[in-house]
Amino acid sequence: MPLSTLDPTNAKLLVDRGAILVDIRETDEHCREYIPGARHLPLSKLNEVLLAVEPGQPVIFHCKSGVRTTANAARLAGKVGIACDAFVMQGGLEAWKKAGLPVISDRRQPMELQRQMQIGAGSLALLGAIFGYLVSPWFFALPAVVGAGLITAGITGICGMTRLLRHMPWNRAVLAN
Repeated sequence: MPLSTLDPTNAKLLVDRGAILVDIRETDEHCREYIPGARHLPLSKLNEVLLAVEPGQPVIFHCKSGVRTTANAARLAGKVGIACDAFVMQGGLEAWKKAGLPVISDRRQPMELQRQMQIGAGSLALLGAIFGYLVSPWFFALPAVVGAGLITAGITGICGMTRLLRHMPWNRAVLAN
């Protein structure tokens, strides 16, 4: 069953009338910024958790930009069954904010792991290139290793740098939940 889409304004109207808003982003993303009242059901734990929905109660799924909810619409529809209407919010949290709707932000929480990984990989590659040019050609191995790691992560879905970042002290408290 394909999920219908809703723009953020209509999603808010439905939520105000009792619809359930479900945030499928991962814990590190949700802790930093979220829509008040949204339930948190990370996509990675979708099969482990039961979504309690009253028959006829609409459910609206959202992520950051709408890409994950759209790509996983069939899985999400399976979580609510046929007893209620289910929707994907177009544009996700970003569109919600653009519409001027309320969000709760906690900048004390660490940056999302994906962004930390991008900053780390980019920094290592740039430093390797600079030091390779200025100090020794051996430093050119660093961007090569980073590139190989990114290719491996893309193929396998497992990122070594993200796994390492999970264990950093600033991420432990957030990811323990």
